[in-house]
Amino acid sequence: MTSMGPADRESGHRDPGHRGSGHRGLGDRDYGDLDYGDRGGAPASGRRGAHARGPAYLRLVWVYPDLLSTYGDRGNLLVLERRARLRGIGVEATEVNSDQPVPRHGDIYLLGGGEDLPQVLAARRLRADGGLAAAAGQGSVVFAVCAGYQLVGSEFGGEEGQPVAGLEILDIRSSRGERRGVGEILADVDPALGVPRLTGFENHQGVTQVGPGARPLSRVLTGVGNGDGTEGAYAGRVLGTYLHGPALVRNPGLADLLLSWAVGALPPLDPEYEAWTARFRDQRLAAVPAG
Repeated sequence: MTSMGPADRESGHRDPGHRGSGHRGLGDRDYGDLDYGDRGGAPASGRRGAHARGPAYLRLVWVYPDLLSTYGDRGNLLVLERRARLRGIGVEATEVNSDQPVPRHGDIYLLGGGEDLPQVLAARRLRADGGLAAAAGQGSVVFAVCAGYQLVGSEFGGEEGQPVAGLEILDIRSSRGERRGVGEILADVDPALGVPRLTGFENHQGVTQVGPGARPLSRVLTGVGNGDGTEGAYAGRVLGTYLHGPALVRNPGLADLLLSWAVGALPPLDPEYEAWTARFRDQRLAAVPAG
């Protein structure tokens, strides 16, 4: 984005590697090199992202913001854009509404939270479209939050608690629980991922079981999460969580993990650019007792 962040305004510096927003809104149908057909192979443009690895022009796809965008989920997109550009990585961000086809050759796909009926509608349209499942099968990164997390699994509870078929991208199964998880949540991430403790806000009534084809993302210290002492799940380059906040604003380490899955190892950021991020994170961690 063209505006400066808090650290930029204090220092007078602009983001290094800033090359214009590259952000394409809902009314702009020119999606550049994103491929909407099942053509296989890399995009013809030669731009490098998840399918080529290394220094990249990163293609972010925000899926169905008209249905799945509760609790400021756009923040996840903005954080990925900013943290990529601070490292000199060009970014093209595309918003795909539920009446549009999902491109098959993006690098990172984001799904947000939503109420019961929009979640059911999103699942049905995404199953019929097939683009997100195709992208995940080709190795693209998928980051799914709350309702989005549930619908990338095999099944979730609909508006009346009835089972609704999911996308079967992640080996999880969700249903309607007896109690609602509302409030702050802290969780320690699977050590294999190398991400610091998670902080977030949850508001859901889901109970999620993680199957043998996936691993829990984290162990709950405070909050409900999946309902069994764990929170979220991941497998390959697909990661889901119940955390709002938005999750990637509160947890820049998680944002960097997703970026590294798409473009490879990342250089550290200048501490100047991390000052406000670290301050906000420290405040949220300090505000919630662990256990």
